[in-house]
Amino acid sequence: MFQQLKNIDTAFKHIKWFSIVLIIACAFISCYAIYKSYQSENDYRQHIYILANGKALEAFSADRNENIPVEARDHIATFHRDFFSLDPDDKVIEANLTKALYLADNSAAKVYSDLKEQGYYTNLISGNISQQLTVDSIAVDVSAYPYRFRFYGKEKMIRSTSIVTRSLVTEGQLRNVSRSDNNPHGFLIEKWATIENKDLAIQNR
Repeated sequence: MFQQLKNIDTAFKHIKWFSIVLIIACAFISCYAIYKSYQSENDYRQHIYILANGKALEAFSADRNENIPVEARDHIATFHRDFFSLDPDDKVIEANLTKALYLADNSAAKVYSDLKEQGYYTNLISGNISQQLTVDSIAVDVSAYPYRFRFYGKEKMIRSTSIVTRSLVTEGQLRNVSRSDNNPHGFLIEKWATIENKDLAIQNR
């Protein structure tokens, strides 16, 4: 009888330890399943699907801090191209400058106003002069806010008799603003100033 009780006690201990191990295993599996579900949800949120021409294209979202240098350079390049790439057509000039002035503060508006008062745009139209801008490089310092930048490019003034190539160096800073259709990167150029704008070469046509 004592042997039977001893066997029952041993069996009970085995069952108890087995139950403890099983509970720990179930708890571990449950925690792992919860962790993986959250991870899957986060991964899912990183996927964006864009519908283009009836096709679903997959894109990925990212923290804006990772994209600041790229977005800042594109914002600066877009502003300068719109501001300086002009044709002898008042509607083209107005359209380009309107787009450019959405991307900068009154420092750019003041430059535009001064050039307009000096008859710069009128001379482009009357002289049938096209102005094209090429971006050489853009340096942006994202280590401190607002972000300082310096732009390097070349202007081509295309006349019927000659092509004048000019260097263009400007600087300013970027401030964060809300994104919109007119300002998709969500930056605003401030304290914009021209550092250099001089002739490099003249080519006769």
